[in-house]
Amino acid sequence: MKYVMKFGGTSIEDGKKIRHVASLLNDYKKEGHQIVAVTSALGGVTDGLLENAIEASRKGKVPQIKEFMANLAKKHYDAVEEAIDDSDTADEVIEEIDARIDELEKALIGICYLGELTPRSIDYISSYGERLAAPIISGAIQSFGTKSKAFTGGEAGIVTNSNYGKAIPLEKSYDNIEKIIGKIIDDHIPVVTGFIAENEDGIITTLGRGGSDYTASIIGAALKADEIWLWKEVHGVMTSDPRIVPDARPIMQISYIEAMELSYFGAKVLHPRTIVPAIKHGIPVRVKNTFEPDFEGTLIVADQTRSEDVVKAVTLIRNVASINISGAGMVGAIGTAARVFSALADAGVNIIMISQSSSEANMSFVVHDRDLDIAMKALQAELEKNSIADVACDSNICVLAVVGAGMDGIPGVAGRVFGVLGREKINVIMISQGSSQHNISFVVSSDDAEDAVRALNREFGLGALLEE
Repeated sequence: MKYVMKFGGTSIEDGKKIRHVASLLNDYKKEGHQIVAVTSALGGVTDGLLENAIEASRKGKVPQIKEFMANLAKKHYDAVEEAIDDSDTADEVIEEIDARIDELEKALIGICYLGELTPRSIDYISSYGERLAAPIISGAIQSFGTKSKAFTGGEAGIVTNSNYGKAIPLEKSYDNIEKIIGKIIDDHIPVVTGFIAENEDGIITTLGRGGSDYTASIIGAALKADEIWLWKEVHGVMTSDPRIVPDARPIMQISYIEAMELSYFGAKVLHPRTIVPAIKHGIPVRVKNTFEPDFEGTLIVADQTRSEDVVKAVTLIRNVASINISGAGMVGAIGTAARVFSALADAGVNIIMISQSSSEANMSFVVHDRDLDIAMKALQAELEKNSIADVACDSNICVLAVVGAGMDGIPGVAGRVFGVLGREKINVIMISQGSSQHNISFVVSSDDAEDAVRALNREFGLGALLEE
């Protein structure tokens, strides 16, 4: 069997966990499988890199950068000491880490003097988390007696456009990966940095935060893997957030479309774009727990056969805000929606959810709360100056999504959703349902959000509320 296995920051948080991961990979290799590992940065490293880059551009304190670099180097030296028990291999890895630490320090000090941080610079700085982690994991695998080689995403063949921060892989990446990685997987475990790639000029780009899963999916598709495994600190995709519903359970199998809906509507186990290459090439994706590897986890497949579970999961998006546009001037006015969405697009604001009344006198949508001020200014400038409509907002909201392919064509699901919310006296502010009928999403007050999640879990048997 051929597997691409991705490990997140929690799975490789320190040297002991890295050694555990290397042992897992070695065991699968010894069983005769072809394995490619994709790695995130060590826990907390990418956040630290970005925070210090921003601080450097604003305050330019070189001593602060040197202190950060010393701590960063120590974190990785400690990981090498715990993960690699072969001294020659450890020395080689330390030498590579030293070289990269030196490069990174020069870049951060340069930002201090320039007082400027561009999207290209952000991608370059943030890439170092994975670039420091991959050699340690590869070295740990070698210390178990298995051949391994570390690659950056660009070295592995992933080529993207130059949209720094959210780069899009080019189609030729798939052939590149097959030629570069495919030729060594018989006797090696390649370790590839997740999240980062390079453009056609060889400049480092990133696929966006959470993009390590995306990297694994791209490599899996390129190599025609039997499965792509995403190793996390949880048992798989859960029916709800266990912090809200304590007895939420892992979902054993879901479809690609259900996983896409869940990832879009706040389930952080998956990156929203992760499974696009897997869907295109029909490769199953499995979410497993690094620390309980015998548990099968959640299998994500193309099959949408209706199961007994009409609803698979209930998920919650926080940190959002609603915007309401209303006014008699909207009725029959051709192009109002176009003006609204063009203004938001020009301002760089992403819309999460949309709802419009049939009277055309009201339009509501949801955006991330970080974009609220920008969105309001753009809309007020576009609409209020011509007295077309009034614009109002509410930041005390959450979006809930009820997801399940089994909802398609089944009457009464929406009735059950809103019936239980009515019985719980939870007011629904806005409703949206796509034509696919794979999810019903709606807005409630932040004060009611967790109660709504628990009520829906009880209604659909996704995890009974524990006695309080």
